[in-house]
Amino acid sequence: MSSTAVLAYADLLPDAFDLGVFDGDSSRATHLPHVAQQVALGEPLRIVAFGSSSTQGIGASTPAAAYPARLEALLKSALPHLSGGISVLNRGIGGEAVDEMMARLDRDVIGEHPDLVIWQTGSNDALRGISLDHFREETEAAVRRIREAGIDVVLMEPQWCPRFDATPGAYRFRDAVRQIGDNLEIPVIRRSSLMRSWITQAKLTHTELFAADGLHMADRGYDLLAQAAAEDVLRGAAVKVAETEAVED
Repeated sequence: MSSTAVLAYADLLPDAFDLGVFDGDSSRATHLPHVAQQVALGEPLRIVAFGSSSTQGIGASTPAAAYPARLEALLKSALPHLSGGISVLNRGIGGEAVDEMMARLDRDVIGEHPDLVIWQTGSNDALRGISLDHFREETEAAVRRIREAGIDVVLMEPQWCPRFDATPGAYRFRDAVRQIGDNLEIPVIRRSSLMRSWITQAKLTHTELFAADGLHMADRGYDLLAQAAAEDVLRGAAVKVAETEAVED
């Protein structure tokens, strides 16, 4: 199947897919060549969701409500010609910072031979007082290793949450993820900005966004995060996503 033939599938996305959150200009949002190739050829698409508790799904009511599971379902709906061959592997482990994730990079990421890695990182490093320079150096090294293995990379920055607001310097890790994206020309899902926008645009309430611990996301927040990630995967694969007005719940 040609890449032109798959453009219409983006129309199957929910109307709420109105916000692109890739860092940088629109031309950078097409820098997922391996994903684009799989979609254009109608070949299976394999994604690893790599990260800590927000990827594992802490705060979600069930594993099916975590963002990786929701992302898989949304991509299958948007790309039905790949529906039997789209998999999103959840490789999130709660509490991990960059060193723990680096220790399992080969096994849980590169060894899975995915077409794309969505790496959610920086949250625990900020909360545990990890050196910002160390975080930046290790993250950049890992991104290079992933890309050298022929795998596309999207970074996901830390969340906006009360715990981060109360932790001095925590948002420097958010900014570091954005800077790494700029330096290495890697798309970044600006989760912190997204979460703030969902509240200001009244897409959901604080109670719907956050779990009871005030740190992790709840089901509705994970669902919106999956929608944003799905939209950006399609954009990164050069699949046209129509701009639509968000519908009210």
